[in-house]
Order: sequence, then structure tokens, then C-alpha cells
Amino acid sequence: MSGFVLSCCSTVDLTAEALEARDIKYIYFNYELDGKPCKDDFGRTNSPAELYSKMLAGADAKTSQVSTGDYVEHFEKFLSQGLDVLHATLSSGISGTYNSAVAAQRLLAEKYPERKVVIVDSLAASAGYGLFVDHLADLRDEGMGIDELAAWGLEHRLEVQHWFFSTDLTFFIRGGRISKAAGVVGGLLKICPMMDVEPDGSLAVKEKIRTKQRAIKRDLQLMEELAQGGLDYSGKVFISNSECIDDARAVASEIEAAFKKIDGPVRVSDIGATIGCHTGPGTVALFFWGKPRA
Repeated sequence: MSGFVLSCCSTVDLTAEALEARDIKYIYFNYELDGKPCKDDFGRTNSPAELYSKMLAGADAKTSQVSTGDYVEHFEKFLSQGLDVLHATLSSGISGTYNSAVAAQRLLAEKYPERKVVIVDSLAASAGYGLFVDHLADLRDEGMGIDELAAWGLEHRLEVQHWFFSTDLTFFIRGGRISKAAGVVGGLLKICPMMDVEPDGSLAVKEKIRTKQRAIKRDLQLMEELAQGGLDYSGKVFISNSECIDDARAVASEIEAAFKKIDGPVRVSDIGATIGCHTGPGTVALFFWGKPRA
């Protein structure tokens, strides 16, 4: 027993089974469809297909962070058992959930002065956040204590590389990330915006690439350029996708063919509702350990 709990939010975009197998606790994010509250619960409330079908039919999708009260309830389950908590949050550049978690930490410090809640802003998103938390679990299993683990996370979090491309610009236009005029032109020219997560944890469009096939090739180029060890990269690779599994598998296949030393097969998962409400369908996201984002 480590004496502490490793925790995250459901926005790691892995599966509940994967988190439970690693003994990583989690709390659900929230979203609304046409005013109806839902949990980002690994697709149990709305599968990805159901979510995007409703969004394409015009449903109004809104996301909301975990509240301070929900964090208090989540953390207290473990504190009351005599366990400390290390909780990694979704990037503060995307959500205010880090502030809610810190507020809960302060409230609980008064009630449980002998216990510890440590909050780490992952500055990561989707399965990049999942890759970060998965590695924290590796280090915990190797015997790293809560303070050392938190310090490691803060020192290395910018080494998680995130690269997204999308073949459907509908919801990037609705969300204002791409202008309507640019979106119309982009659609006609089959442009796939290539995005990353910046050092401050925010999402940014970095390149505009014509055709999906070129976007896939660009993913491989970026990984060769940025991955720790280049083509000798020996870490894990995660890919998440929003209802475009064939595209995700195409990227995974190319990576497995080019990078012979990666740790196991590429793990492909669904983009969850929180991120999916903003991307819509057609987004493929690649994550690996690489040079620090700068």
C-alpha cells in the first residue's frame, strides 16, 4: 500500500476499466445536451455515436467543470479512510477545474489537518492527460511517494506531446476556433487543421494541412522530430478519436511500423464528451512523451 490515492477526472479519455486496472480513482466531468445534465462517464450516458448524432442534429452542447463541492465529496471518501490524495486535473488552459480542486483542498485541510491533498495541474488534455496519469501510476507502483510523485509531475508534464487533426470543421466553426469563411474554404479544399496543446495548456491551431493522408504523414513527422529518442522512442503512445476509428487506426498502424521500440501496441480510445462537445466528430489526437513543449 502506498498510503495515498492517485486520482484524476474522466476527461483522461481512457476507459473506466483501464483506470480501475491501474488503481486510479476518478471523478466525472459534466455536460449538457439541450439543457439536460449529463455525466462525462466514458460514454455510458451517451455513446460517442449518440453524442455526435445529437450534436449534428442541432443539439446545444455545453460543458461544465467539476464543482468544488463534488471534489470535496470525492476527496473525503479517501481522507476519511486515512489515505492521502494526489489528484491530477485537466489542463487549466482548457478548464477552471484546477481552481475548483484547489478550493476543495483548502476546505478539507481544516477538517483533516493530519491528511494531505495534493493537486497537480497536468497542462494536458484528452488521452494526453491519460498518458500523464498512466505514467504517474507507473512511478507510484515503483514506490515513489506522494510528494516526490507530485514534484515529478510538475517537472515533466510539458513533455507530453499532443497533436490533433480534424477532418470535420463544423464544431470548430461553431466554437469560434475557425471563422465561418475559413471553414467553408477549408471544407472545399479538404483542409485538416493540425493543433497542439501549448505550454500554458491551451489548444492552438499550428498548421493547416490539405487532405487527411497528409495530416497522417505529418503526425509521423512530428513524432519522429519530437519524441524522446526519435525513431528509437520506447515509451507508450496513446491515440484518441471522435467517431473516426478507421483514421485513428491508420495513424496507429503507421506509428507501429515506423517506431519499432514503443512500449506495447498503440492504445486507441474514444475522445470523451467534454472534449468531444468542442471538437465534434472527425478528430484524431496523438500523444507521446517528447521534447518539452515550448
